[in-house]
Amino acid sequence: MAPERCPPHTPPSRAPEETVCTNGPLCGFLGPCLETLLLDDSLWLSSPEEAAGIEALLDETCLHRLYRGLLMEEGAYSGFSPENIDARNPRAICQVESAAPEQVPDGHPPDGLEPPVPFHQWFLKANAASDGLAGITALPVTDQAATGLSVAVVSHESSVPDEISFQKGDEIEIIGYFVSCMPWFVGRRLSSGRVGFVQSRCVEPEGFLAIATELPCTDFFREDGDSSTKEESLLDDLARLLAPTSQGTICSAYQIDAQNDVGPQKPREEEMPPSFFNEEESPTPCRALRSLMKMKDFQLTEDKKQQLPTCHGPEPPLLQKPRFSLRQDGTLGPEIPDSLLSFLNQGGFVEGLGGLYDPPLSFLKTSIQGDATEEELMDSLARARAVARQADLPWATTRLCYLLGRMSLQKSKLSQARVYLEEALATLRGDFHDLHLVVTLYTHLTGIYLKQKNAEKSASFLDKAASLLMGVASHTDSAEMALEILNYALKRAVLSRSRNAEARACFLLAKHCLTFKQGQEPAPFLERLQQLLNMGQGLPSGGGSVDCYLKLGQLYSQKCLPRLALSCAKVVSSRSSCSLLELFRTLDLVLRNASKVHSPTPGGQTHPSLMAFYLRELLHALEGSRGSQKLRGIIYCGLSQLHSRYKRYEEAIGYMEAALELNPTGEVEEDTINHFIFLSWLYILHRQSDTALCILKAVAESPWSTRQQLGVIHNMAAISLRRRNQLREAAESYFRALGISRETGSVANEAVALANLGLLYLHSAAQSLGEHFLIKAIQLFSELSSRECGGNFVAILLRLGHHYARGAQKEKGRNCYEWAFLVAMECEDVEGQLQAVQHLCHFHSTVVPDPAQCVLYNEYQLTLLRKMSDKVTEGQVLETISQLYLSLGTERACRSALDYLKRSLGIFIDLQAKNKEAQAWLQAGRIYYALRENELVDVYIQVAHNAALSSRDPNLEMEMLEASGDIFFNGDWEKEKAAPFYRDKALPLAVKAKNSSAELRLFNKLVGLFLTLRKYEECLGYAQASLMLSVDLGDQLSERVAYHRLAVIHHHLGQCELAEHFFLKAVSLCPSPLEFDEEALYYVKVYLLLGDITFYDLKDPFDAAGYYNLALAAAMDLGNKKAQLKIYTRLAIIYHNFLVDREMSLFFYQKARVFATELNICRINLSPDQPPGRKFP
Repeated sequence: MAPERCPPHTPPSRAPEETVCTNGPLCGFLGPCLETLLLDDSLWLSSPEEAAGIEALLDETCLHRLYRGLLMEEGAYSGFSPENIDARNPRAICQVESAAPEQVPDGHPPDGLEPPVPFHQWFLKANAASDGLAGITALPVTDQAATGLSVAVVSHESSVPDEISFQKGDEIEIIGYFVSCMPWFVGRRLSSGRVGFVQSRCVEPEGFLAIATELPCTDFFREDGDSSTKEESLLDDLARLLAPTSQGTICSAYQIDAQNDVGPQKPREEEMPPSFFNEEESPTPCRALRSLMKMKDFQLTEDKKQQLPTCHGPEPPLLQKPRFSLRQDGTLGPEIPDSLLSFLNQGGFVEGLGGLYDPPLSFLKTSIQGDATEEELMDSLARARAVARQADLPWATTRLCYLLGRMSLQKSKLSQARVYLEEALATLRGDFHDLHLVVTLYTHLTGIYLKQKNAEKSASFLDKAASLLMGVASHTDSAEMALEILNYALKRAVLSRSRNAEARACFLLAKHCLTFKQGQEPAPFLERLQQLLNMGQGLPSGGGSVDCYLKLGQLYSQKCLPRLALSCAKVVSSRSSCSLLELFRTLDLVLRNASKVHSPTPGGQTHPSLMAFYLRELLHALEGSRGSQKLRGIIYCGLSQLHSRYKRYEEAIGYMEAALELNPTGEVEEDTINHFIFLSWLYILHRQSDTALCILKAVAESPWSTRQQLGVIHNMAAISLRRRNQLREAAESYFRALGISRETGSVANEAVALANLGLLYLHSAAQSLGEHFLIKAIQLFSELSSRECGGNFVAILLRLGHHYARGAQKEKGRNCYEWAFLVAMECEDVEGQLQAVQHLCHFHSTVVPDPAQCVLYNEYQLTLLRKMSDKVTEGQVLETISQLYLSLGTERACRSALDYLKRSLGIFIDLQAKNKEAQAWLQAGRIYYALRENELVDVYIQVAHNAALSSRDPNLEMEMLEASGDIFFNGDWEKEKAAPFYRDKALPLAVKAKNSSAELRLFNKLVGLFLTLRKYEECLGYAQASLMLSVDLGDQLSERVAYHRLAVIHHHLGQCELAEHFFLKAVSLCPSPLEFDEEALYYVKVYLLLGDITFYDLKDPFDAAGYYNLALAAAMDLGNKKAQLKIYTRLAIIYHNFLVDREMSLFFYQKARVFATELNICRINLSPDQPPGRKFP
């Protein structure tokens, strides 16, 4: 669950590493964590039928081995002996010291010890020094819990007042819960009615149950404000939560026409009338228009109704708590009200006594009136205690002693508190009618004994206090003094392997830690409680499990562990029994944490797409709920917003129309017009401008639109008209919007209107006018703060920069791009920064090439893409940077290119993009070839082939094989390695796939390769095959190349007649007349070579002179003086030595001398011998 670790609440040791192995999987967090880490943001917007998810399966054996390895690395740890697991034998725990690695093979602990689960290991280690836990090391294995009746299996005679006597066979009612791993429970003997402690081993319960089903734990885990499930409260809270997703910005601020297409929008089948505000009825059907008509009918009906007065009934009086006054008399001292003593002397527990036993001791603040200080209050209560004693009021005496003891504890006077509490317990004389009082007395007394290290007293009280806390639900189970006792109870549950008792103890400890927020963290106990609930085995996973997950999510959120918090929300929402209130709490948890792990949303909005999943769940829960239209409308609007940000306009339109249709009466509310305007904008973005115009016209004619909304409507209508290529009407509508913006004093809207006019004129080829309006808009934007202008300023600067960059003012274009980049940085607009950087990258790579600047901006683009989690574009940018470094050609640049390429390769592997992955592997091999690391070249080429094979795409496989051969063919060494790739691997695939063009290309590469390697015999067959395939395909250029290469091969093989024949065939396929200088140069070279072959090899000077004359004509047409010098020289030699024409010989010689003089050549060789180093084209 990277990058988070769970749990984060352990003391500084190896506990986090140990618990991370199991907490996530057992709590169900692993899959949801991986989903938030790996799934693309857009996948959360998928419909429930197409929803994606991750199901994680773990190898339990490997997980346990890893956990044991961590324990042994830690050193000392706790372990259980496997032979002591029998239910009738005590289960002993012992401390294991660190062992040498050779003593612990295969990750198994020494001596066959069984390591406890991670939570037990952490708990035992964290509380190893506790006095209360030190004395217990072994207990019988038992996991029984019961309520109801039990039967005594032995007789017992009590020797202390708090225990009851009974005979074998007596029925004893269980008060609270019977937990077999605890030595005591509270019971009532039915025959006598006496209540007191009963030893657990002395009775046999009639039935057993999972005590977690009866515990009132869920109420505590809920927040104070969550108890109300009224829809009005949910409506207000949900509206507040979704406020950032509202469409207020779009409905109050003008929008930029950001469409970049130049051509007009294609008309739909049903076109709008040419004028926006004409009186004709639009034929376009639209659900939104029906909603608008319903609103008009409702308004007419409301105007006829009279307002009726609203009657409010009298409110019921509030329940008053008992209050008592301690008045001050100067001579007699504080007066003790009789009502206080009477109230405190009640024999059992009544509702008003609850404030006596809660942790903050709220009774003193809510029921005692007066201005006395704390010392004066204690003196008054001490006098009241004395009065109660004298009046023989035992319950009042007990409770006053308890109050004095609690107040002494608050002042850290332990001895004084112990005296008061012991007196209270003695006065009680084993009376259990007020069970809350009994529990709190035992809890605080035991806590004092443990703090004072009174071993004798604590030993006699600890078991009973722990049994009371585990068996009786009361206000004192989260008392501050209960921590050590609850830790003791948890250890007993761990040693007894009692899941029921462990669940109860974990709940109580979590409740204690949440109440006092000091000492231990609550998260480990909640995690373990949830694990026990998820394991089943008698423990339920109902509402308590949901509340436990939600409380865990809140704790993770407070500790900045957003992925774990979101995992809690995902697990809760997946429960089919999840209530509306629980879904609302889940949504609140998501809103607090989703933005911390998800990329910034388009447009700089706050809520990511993850919200859509939970909004749909909430919407599903509201189905069939009466009177939930307004709540569902808010959810529909939120879903529409989320889909529109990710350019899913069709779904966004559906949700917004559903929100408008949820108004059954047609009542016009504050946001209704905004909904219509936002719906119109969605239609514009979805390229349905006619429908948008239809809605905008109806809204503009309605009586509910404000002046500012009318300006927005005119601006949107102009955008729609521009996209319909109604430029004149669009300009008129823009000017109306501009006038309203000036009328309302909105500078930002005025700037947008001017910018849209500028874009309209640029679209109409009025360049100067468009530039003028854009500059005026930029001047207005520059006067506003970054918060006011937002992303519009960035968009206009980029558009003006693009206009300059396409023209002659390229430096101005660069300045506009850089200005836009700075504005986006100031606004913290990630998407705007990305757009500006992409323009700058294009500018420095294409418009005014500057590799250094291009690398710099691409590096920053990488940083932005990581923030936006756009892995696809990130991989492409990494490839681009790699190519930029590779173009520098130095060894250092090649290694930098290799680093970036490997990073892109990792992304392609994650994205399962086999094509890009194979190309990246091959490119890495190409770079290693340039670095002359030949062994790595072969490795990377082989991996590229494997990636291509795994894609099961024969074309990709053939492409990779051919590209592998290209590495060697285009290189400077080991060219022969290209032959197997072309001939043995790629060519058979091309033949099998009947890909004639690829087959021809491979034949040509083989011919070129063997010509370079001078393997003419092997080359001949491929050249002939290339010729035949070129003729079949009708590819004249390839046919001419094939003839030329055949001529060269035959000449190298000494077959001069065939060489002459194929050269002439190649020349015959050249276009006539000549179109390019390259064609004339080809004629020069070929005819010169034909002349040489005929003259020197075939010994035919007459034909040679003819070829030389043809070469001369081409050279003269080309104006190539060196070629003319060479040809004149050859002709002079032929006519002087063989054709014996002195006049022509002298003519050619004189021409040669002229060119030799111009080229500063001193001597002309007229020898008839073949010139050395004759080359063939």
